Parts: sequence; structure tokens; C-alpha cells
Amino acid sequence: MTHPPKSSTAPPPAGSAGAAGVPGIPAQPHGRPAPAAPPAPPPPAPRTAFAEGAERVRAAASTEPGRLRIIGAVLALLVLGFGAVTAWQTGARSAAADDVLRRSQPLSFGAAGIYRSLADANTAAAGTFLAGGQEDAKSRDQYEKDIREAAAGLVTAAANAEPGSAAEATVARLNRLLPEYKGLVERARTYNRQGYPVGGAYLRYADEKMQKHMLPAAQALYTTENRRLDADYGDATPYPWAAIALGVLALAALGWAQHRVYRRTNRILNRGLVAATAATTAALLWLVVGHAVARSGLDGSYAHGIRSLNVLHEARIAALKARGNENLSLVARGADTVTVAGQTYDAHYYDFDKDMAVLRTALSEAARLADDDAGTAPVTAAQSDTAVWRRRHAAARAEDENGNYQQALDKVIGAKGATAECFDGVARGLDRAIGHERAEFRQAAGDGRDALAWLPQGTAALAVLGAAGSVAGIGRRLSEYR
Repeated sequence: MTHPPKSSTAPPPAGSAGAAGVPGIPAQPHGRPAPAAPPAPPPPAPRTAFAEGAERVRAAASTEPGRLRIIGAVLALLVLGFGAVTAWQTGARSAAADDVLRRSQPLSFGAAGIYRSLADANTAAAGTFLAGGQEDAKSRDQYEKDIREAAAGLVTAAANAEPGSAAEATVARLNRLLPEYKGLVERARTYNRQGYPVGGAYLRYADEKMQKHMLPAAQALYTTENRRLDADYGDATPYPWAAIALGVLALAALGWAQHRVYRRTNRILNRGLVAATAATTAALLWLVVGHAVARSGLDGSYAHGIRSLNVLHEARIAALKARGNENLSLVARGADTVTVAGQTYDAHYYDFDKDMAVLRTALSEAARLADDDAGTAPVTAAQSDTAVWRRRHAAARAEDENGNYQQALDKVIGAKGATAECFDGVARGLDRAIGHERAEFRQAAGDGRDALAWLPQGTAALAVLGAAGSVAGIGRRLSEYR
């Protein structure tokens, strides 16, 4: 039996196999191992939702139906955005205008009323004191009425003051000082009726508490409420530029879309887009015209109402202070003096002259601001009474300085021809003027507020209609591709 021949091939020398000695792997020169295989590339990172969305938009924009869908969505968003911003801005202005009419101005007027009531109570207390044992029931009743009104005004101010605010602290201080003042006045009245001279000292102490503590606090409260009123005016009157800009942009986009449809289809009108344009135009016109009317009314209420009221309140306060100093000059009988430029004056007569100067200036400004006969007539009457008051006061002061106290007293609180008649005339004229100017304020501010009444809701509804019209108009074009 024949055997196959043995292979003559010699086994490979040592070191000629691969690194692992596996047959078939060629040996590397000089005995070095084969290099490692390169690592596999990492898998691609997952795409973000934004990237996928952008890719879909690009794909959709490559076809006319896709472009139409994008245009419809943009138009609807623009019109709805215009409606939302308009409703937001006009709603804020409407609320501020309502605050001007119903909240901040009444609070400002109430703060001025607190000051007036306190000053008038001080004047009435001095007048009652001068009457001595024969107290005038009218003056006493007026004093009590003023105290009640001041207390009621403080209750209202406290209810509307923000917790922790300066107004709350001022009201609390006045609530603490008012009973102290009343107690001093009652002591002065009691001692005066018994004929004790110490009564005059108590009344002067009460007047000092009023002049140095209570009236400055009431003035601070009035200033705070006026700042709140100015802030509400500042919130109610600015133009809603963001809403107007969005409205113009929405109209421009709607016009461009209709022009595009016309170029591609030769159809002059697209009913949906026309309806959207009409609704957006109506909303924009309503916004511009309504806000212009509201702004005009609010500006008028400030120019012809608030400014006049501020000046008239200043005049009334000056008249009250002048009357109080006139009475107190007779109560003190020269005990209170002031030195100015090296010369000594009776303190109350000196303050009276300053108060009368303020009164004349304020009345002149009030006459200038009055814009009709109904506002001018009471101011003119107050100016006439002020002139007579100055003449009568000069005569009373001459009697007092000559030592004729009773004659001076008769010329101040007497039954006829006294300065009390002039003061009452000035007070009546100022009250009539304030009533007229406040009515004008209410009318103008009410007109301004009413112009904004339905603007937020109406423009929002029109914006919804405009968005629906734009979607319907684009949808009509899309139906032609089906």
C-alpha cells in the first residue's frame, strides 16, 4: 500500500507566527505585534425637537401648501398677539382711570378736608374763647362739627392706607394728637368761663400743638394722597405704543398675504383675509381713537379740575389760618412775639399778614385757571371779600395797638361790620368754587374713563375674529390643492 508523501515544507521558525500564534496572521517584521484596529465611530447624537421641527418647517416650506400653512399660522399669531397686548395695556389704563375718579382723587380731597376741618376747628375754638361767658352757639357747633369731620376723615384715610406706609403712620399720629388737642381746648374753655386768665395759656398751647404738629401732619397726608393721584394719572394716560405697533405690523402682514394671493391666483379678494383685515383695522382704530378721547378727558380733568382744586384748597387753608391768627392775636394780647430783621412784631399779626399774602396769590391763580363764568364768579367774590377783610383788619389792629381791646374785639367778632363777615364771605365763595371745579373734574374724568370702558374686551373679540378670518382665508387656498 502506497502512502502519500510527506510535505517537504519546513515548519515556520520560531517568532514567525502572529502575536497569538494563530496561523494565517502574517508575521510582522522584527517581531513587533500588529497595530490595533481603529475604534468604531460614535453613533450620531440624537436630534433635538427644535432641530426636527426646523427640518419639518424647511421641508414644508418647499411646497406651496406648506408655505400657506406657515403664513396662516403667522397671521393668526400676529393678530392674536395684537389683541392680547391691546387688552393688557388698555385694561391697565382703564383701571388707573377708574382709580383716578373713584379712589385717588376722593382720597386726596378727603385729606384736604381733614386739614380744613382741623384748621377750621382751631379757628372756631379761638372765636368761641373770645366770646367768653357769652359763647356763640354757632361757633361752638362749628367747632364740634369740624372735630367730627376730621375724625371721620381719619377713619377713611386709615382704611385706605397701605400697611406700613407713611400715610398709615401719619394717620395714627393724628388720631393720637386729636384727643390731646380737644382736651386742651376744653380746659381753656372751662377756665375762660370761670374768668381765670390761665385759659388763654391753654388755648395758646392747643394752637401750638395744632400749628406745629397736627397741621403739618395733615399737610403730609395731603401730599401723599396727591402723589398717589399723580401716579394714577401717570398710569392712565401714556400711549399704548406696543399695541399700536403690533396692530400696524399685523395689518402690514395681512396686506402682504393678500397681495401674494393676488399675484399667484389673479383673484382680487380673499374673503377670509378681507374679514381679518377689517377686524384688525377696526380694533386698531378703536384703540387709537378711544385712547385719544380718554387721554383728552383725563388731561382736561387735571388741567381744569385738579389744578384748580389744589389752588382753591391752598386759598381756603390760608384763609382759615389767617382767621385763626386774627383771633389768637386778641387772645394772646401781645404775649407772643417774633423778631424779624431786628424788629419785634406780634407773632399772630405777623403770621396773619403772611397768610393774607398767600390767600391773595392763590385767589389770583384760581381766577386765572377758571375757564367759565361759573368758576370765575365765586373766586371774584372771594377776592372782593378779602380786600374788605384787609381794611377791617387794619382798623381792628389799630384799636388793639392803641389799647382799645373791646373796640378791637367788636371789629373782629362783632355782630355787624366785623372781619368775621368777610371771612364767612371768603369761605362761601371758596366752597362754591371748589364744588364747581370738582363737578368739572368728575365730568371730564368720567368721560375719559368711559372711553376706555369696553376697549379691552372689544379689541380682544375683534382680534379673535381677525385670527379666525386669516385662518379661514388661508384654508380656502389650501382646499384648492386637495
